[in-house]
Amino acid sequence: MNMITTALINTLLPLALIMVAFWIPQLNIYTEKASPYECGFDPMSSARLPFSMKFFLVAITFLLFDLEIALLLPLPWTMQLVNLKTAMILALSFLSILALGLAYEWKQKGLEWTE
Repeated sequence: MNMITTALINTLLPLALIMVAFWIPQLNIYTEKASPYECGFDPMSSARLPFSMKFFLVAITFLLFDLEIALLLPLPWTMQLVNLKTAMILALSFLSILALGLAYEWKQKGLEWTE
């Protein structure tokens, strides 16, 4: 019974909060709130300017290497395993694949901001 109650609360409470967060801002819409800029002056140009593709490539590279840190985080705990050789081979192969990817991207000048 406690598990059902906990699961019900864990489902209904976030759903209720999402619904409240979705519906409350729509109740009070006015001109400044609906404009692309909320600072009180009229926009001088379009707010839909395209981003450079380099921006997205650098952002994706950052996400990949941030994910690398998250995947290597359990490595100190694997040192306590009985089969240490397998864990170290997997970790070193993972690091070498990522290092080769970084070297390739560096060689292709994917990390340089200017063109």
